[in-house]
Amino acid sequence: MKILRSLLPYLGIAIAIALLYDGWIFFSRWNTAKQEQQARADQEQTNARKTLKMVGGSGLKINSFYASPGAIQRGSTANICYGVVGAKTLKLEPPVEEVWPALNRCIQVKPSKNTEYKLIAEDAEGHSAAESFTLQVLP
Repeated sequence: MKILRSLLPYLGIAIAIALLYDGWIFFSRWNTAKQEQQARADQEQTNARKTLKMVGGSGLKINSFYASPGAIQRGSTANICYGVVGAKTLKLEPPVEEVWPALNRCIQVKPSKNTEYKLIAEDAEGHSAAESFTLQVLP
């Protein structure tokens, strides 16, 4: 019993050291995980900025508007393709089918004569952009 009493202060110190060690291990693992999570979030934000820059930035822009093929025989079909960034609404004249903002979308048309198509994009602030082309219809 006397030996136990003499070891008791040392046992308390050993337990305190063990608790401090365990606390340090848990804290360092938590801190490392937090830093890795922040690094992943930073990388995701960098990738999002690169993607936004690749597709034309944050402003309103018509990236593409064309027909494929550019000339068709009467009775044949062509694809009208478009791509816009930053648009809230989109309108195609003459109306063929419903259009909406997209990075890349094609619709099929079958005009009977040469037709000028116009794409009008508008953003939330009222700014607009327009592009047009004429699809040739050969006899």
